[in-house]
Amino acid sequence: MEPEIITAGLDGSAESLAAAHWAADEADRRGAVLRLLHAWIMLAAQAPDTAPERDQNVCAREVVRAASAAVRARHPHLRIVEDLVGDEPEPALLRAAAESRLLVLGSRALSAWESFVLGDVGLSVVGRAEGPVVLVRAGGGPGEAERAGPGGPTAPGRPLPPDASGPRVVAAVGLGGPCDRLLAFAFEEAAGRGVLLQAVHGRPFPVHVFTPWGADPDASAEVTAAAEAELRDALRPWRERFPGVPVQPTVVHDSAARAVVQAAGGAGLLVVGRRRHRRLPGAPRVGPVAHAAIHHVTCPVAIVPHD
Repeated sequence: MEPEIITAGLDGSAESLAAAHWAADEADRRGAVLRLLHAWIMLAAQAPDTAPERDQNVCAREVVRAASAAVRARHPHLRIVEDLVGDEPEPALLRAAAESRLLVLGSRALSAWESFVLGDVGLSVVGRAEGPVVLVRAGGGPGEAERAGPGGPTAPGRPLPPDASGPRVVAAVGLGGPCDRLLAFAFEEAAGRGVLLQAVHGRPFPVHVFTPWGADPDASAEVTAAAEAELRDALRPWRERFPGVPVQPTVVHDSAARAVVQAAGGAGLLVVGRRRHRRLPGAPRVGPVAHAAIHHVTCPVAIVPHD
């Protein structure tokens, strides 16, 4: 059986180097091949004996070479494929996503608010890729979800369970349709890391819960119990398939986007879904939960396409 491929997209930035290191760690853990990919549309054919000062591709080659050397220093036995392709970045990365177990990209901070952003190419790749795409921030890793900016504030008065605050994988679970690919990915990642999987479902209280003096405790308890039962039912077949993975189902009575941003604080990986929109023309769509995660969560974020 051919080994899995994990591809890191490179552009010479600190963010793409962080993505390469994260992808290398993942490839080492999985026994996979790491592909370091840089797309350079001006790639020109060169004779084998071309002098370095006349090599038109020297800068592009250096992007891949430098990343490979940095990764090799930490993972001397990892199988690495250096891939410099003559194409635009978007089609090259979309092909890589279709061929790889994971495509890993870097994401940069916008400002002192610590919000994060993808460029047009990255956003298009995330919205169109056939396979999971992981976004990594330079200097990232487990950290507090940012509370500033649109979609980012943490809702007050809704603390997460105390047993869901340590190293873990967080999965944003929607209950409006099937999400088997997302749950399969999340359980596999938690199992491979040997950590807790926190399955988070955000759902605002319905109108009938509220009274002129606040939320009715009996009605809110009934709504919460129903949502928790629905979440447990969705997780049951995956818990049976992965009996060694500890699972913390978490229902947060807030928008799904806010619930997920709040839950991601201190996580090692956040997994969110993206529904495919094959028939819709125009710009790619990632959905509000993935959009909030892309811009306001500091830990690595995996966006998993599913039907």
